[in-house]
Amino acid sequence: MKREALVNYLDGLLEPGKFHDYCPNGLQVEGRDEVRRIVAGVTASQALLDAAVACQADAVIVHHGYFWKGEDGRVTGIRRQRLGTLLRHDINLLAYHLPLDAHPELGNNAQLAACLGWQPEGRFGEQDIAWLGRPAAIEPLAALAARVESQLGRPPLVIGDSARPIRRVAWCSGGAQGYFEQAIALGVDAYLSGEISEQTVHLARESGVAYLAAGHHATERGGISALAAHLAGYAGLDCRFIDVDNPV
Repeated sequence: MKREALVNYLDGLLEPGKFHDYCPNGLQVEGRDEVRRIVAGVTASQALLDAAVACQADAVIVHHGYFWKGEDGRVTGIRRQRLGTLLRHDINLLAYHLPLDAHPELGNNAQLAACLGWQPEGRFGEQDIAWLGRPAAIEPLAALAARVESQLGRPPLVIGDSARPIRRVAWCSGGAQGYFEQAIALGVDAYLSGEISEQTVHLARESGVAYLAAGHHATERGGISALAAHLAGYAGLDCRFIDVDNPV
C-alpha cells in the first residue's frame, strides 16, 4: 500500500481536521513510499522504534508522537536519537492524538466503555473529548475498582467511599483530571481518568464523587490497539500492536 493512500485512509477514518490539538496529527516523519508492515503503540518511544526496526516495519502508528506545542524544537539528544532511528531505517511515523481519544468506535474512551461494560449517554469537556454514561448494573465503588484493575491490568488509585453505589459514571483517558469538576456538575457518582493531581483529591473528598486514576498508559492502550486490529489485513497490511510497559 502506498504511504499516501494509508495517510488518506487514516485521516478519513479519524478526521483530525475536526480537532484543535497540541501536536500535528497524521504523517509526522516521512519514510519509504511502500507500506506493508506496521507497528502500532501508545508512544513513539525509542523502545517502540527499536521493536519496529526488529520487525522490519515500514511505518509506526502511535497515539503520542512528536512535535508538541511549547517543546524545544532543537533536534538534539533523545529527539535526535529517535528521529535518527526513523530516518536511518526509512520508517514512516504517523500519530493521532485527540482524534484517537474521541473516535466513537476505535477511540480510547469508546474502548474504555466497551471493556468496562459502560453504556455511553453523552459527551462533555473541551471538544467533547470526555464521555458520560452508566454501568451495566449498579455496584459499589470497590467492585468498580476491582473491574478496572482486572480489565486494565493495574490497580487504580481510588479516592472515595468504597461502599458508595455507582449509578452514573464519566471518563476520559490520559491526563484528563481537569474535567473532574465538569463531571461533578453533571451529577455522576464516579469519574475515571488516567492521572490525578493534588487538588483532585480534595475535590473528590469534598464533593463525595469518587475519582479513579487508572494510569495514563493503561487507559490509552485501547484505542491504538483497536486501530491496529482494524488495519490488520486491510489492503494486505501486516499491522501489530506492541505494548511497551509503562507504570504511569
